[in-house]
Amino acid sequence: MNNSPILFFDSGIGGLPYLEWLKVRMPEESFIYIADNKNFPYGTKSREQLIDIIHDTMDEAVDKYSPKASVIACNTASVISLDHLRSNFDFPFIGVVPAIKPAAFLSENKKIGLMATNRTIEDKYTEKLIIEHASDCEVFRYAGTEIIDFIENELSSAKSGERETVIDPAVKFFHEKEVDIVVLGCTHFLLLENELQNALGPQIKIIDSREGVGRQIVRVLKDKDILSAKKQSDLFVLTGQGDEEKKIKNYRWISKKYGLCAV
Repeated sequence: MNNSPILFFDSGIGGLPYLEWLKVRMPEESFIYIADNKNFPYGTKSREQLIDIIHDTMDEAVDKYSPKASVIACNTASVISLDHLRSNFDFPFIGVVPAIKPAAFLSENKKIGLMATNRTIEDKYTEKLIIEHASDCEVFRYAGTEIIDFIENELSSAKSGERETVIDPAVKFFHEKEVDIVVLGCTHFLLLENELQNALGPQIKIIDSREGVGRQIVRVLKDKDILSAKKQSDLFVLTGQGDEEKKIKNYRWISKKYGLCAV
């Protein structure tokens, strides 16, 4: 048994649906969610910049919270830094990567859409996933930078029309490409999952790696015998101060929605 918290880490608020999946199934566990708003967005930074940023942020988090495991709940951070983190810290890391393999299996017309950050789309790891698991498919990539920024900064105050407007270019792109599956390759997009599905229509299936990642976390905790016996507070932590009232409101709203205590 180990009552230390599980640390969730993301460039912002996108990883919260992944945390929610685990909270529901493992209510005895304690969680620290770190949103690296100080360095948001990750998708426009170089690989070298991101490895330095993520290492330093994780180093500070380990000193402060002593986690027993960490979920890198960010596709970009996982694609870029998982190997580095596993080599430099002595506890397990579970990452989030685009669900290319199940998409290729499920696609009937072999046309797959991938929504992600610029960095994830361009990274060699993503290309490797496509070559290994979707070589018989066409993969159409869409960098949803504006959508990610909108979710991070404006979601709490956005009206339904504004949400539909921001996703419209992506929806049109995937309709034009006639895909039958869209992979959400950035965790932020899950916060507009319903809007995306409604706009894409029933002929296009949306998939993500939430369940697969969640089940892997459960396996790791059981295999290493580090399940918790005593629940503690679940915390929501920002690495920087919000520089606009709208952003601060968004962070307060989202942390409350997911049952986290903002610190």
